Amino acid sequence: MSQSLIFENAHLYVEKEASEIPWLKIFTKEPYKELGDVPKELRLQLFEVFDIIEDEMKKYYNPTKINMASFANMLPRVHLHVMARFENDSYFPNPMWGEKQRDAVLDLPDEAEFYKRVVEALKQISLG
Repeated sequence: MSQSLIFENAHLYVEKEASEIPWLKIFTKEPYKELGDVPKELRLQLFEVFDIIEDEMKKYYNPTKINMASFANMLPRVHLHVMARFENDSYFPNPMWGEKQRDAVLDLPDEAEFYKRVVEALKQISLG
C-alpha cells in the first residue's frame, strides 16, 4: 500500500499530498481523461467523497477557505485536489501552485487523526 494512500474502494481512492497544508487528492481508479468521460453514477460518488472531505476539513482544521482544483494537465486523468487554506499559509491568497508569499509555519492539529476521521466518514456511505 502506498504511503500516501488513505482510502480506497472498488472505484475511487484518496491520497494525501505532502504539503504544509491539509491536502487530499481523489482519483477514479479507471483513468478517465475528462470529468465528462466518467459515468454519471461514479461522478456522483466522486463529488460525494469531495463533500465528505471538505466537511471533515472544515470541522477539524477550521480553515480560512477550502480550495478545490482539477487541472490534470501534468497527470492527464480525472482527479480532484481538496486543500484547506489558511490566511497565514505560505501561498495564501495565491493558489498552492502560485507564487510563495511568505515562509509559514502552521500550528495544525494532528494529521493522522484527520485522516482517521475522513476514512471513518467515507466508510459510512455506500460507495460500492
